[in-house]
Amino acid sequence: MTLRRAELLRRGLGGGAALVATSAGLASFAGPATAAAPDVDLAYLRLLTAAELLEADFQAQALASGKLDPAGARLVRRMQADDKAHYTGLASLLAGAGQPPLTADDIDFSYPRGSFGSRDSIARLGWTLAELSLGAYLGAIENVQTPAARLALAQIAANEAQQVSALAPLVRRPAIGSAFAAALPIDAVSAALDRYES
Repeated sequence: MTLRRAELLRRGLGGGAALVATSAGLASFAGPATAAAPDVDLAYLRLLTAAELLEADFQAQALASGKLDPAGARLVRRMQADDKAHYTGLASLLAGAGQPPLTADDIDFSYPRGSFGSRDSIARLGWTLAELSLGAYLGAIENVQTPAARLALAQIAANEAQQVSALAPLVRRPAIGSAFAAALPIDAVSAALDRYES
């Protein structure tokens, strides 16, 4: 039986070890615990992990749909590789803080009817999810207290912005959006993710 993401977020609050990152990038979070991680940091890390799992599930279904042309499939595979790296980095941060990271088995995803029915519907949903993730990361950067975690989240946000830009022409949006992208509060991100859970 899977638990709803919101319940897993609530269970994840409750202290843990410090979040320690090396300068070698997201995949190399390491180091001994030196202090308790603030609850807000853990809540954001769990939320962002859920967002990455949603993106990964979407990408797998988009590729399996057979509706993407070769260029679209290459783009989705590139996003899939990047989002897998994001998930690995976030999971390492959570594990380093003594918290078990969410896995795909923890959440049952669902999508609006017709989401994978055409190249256009896939592109629209992909852009929506990338925009949501970007806003989630920006909101986290604003609120997370651990400096090493903020750096890692900023690095991921930069990549999420690239994904939004790469998808923009497919949904007839400008490749360069607002000069100040919206930072979403944790409750808004949580509510948006709820729409994709069964």
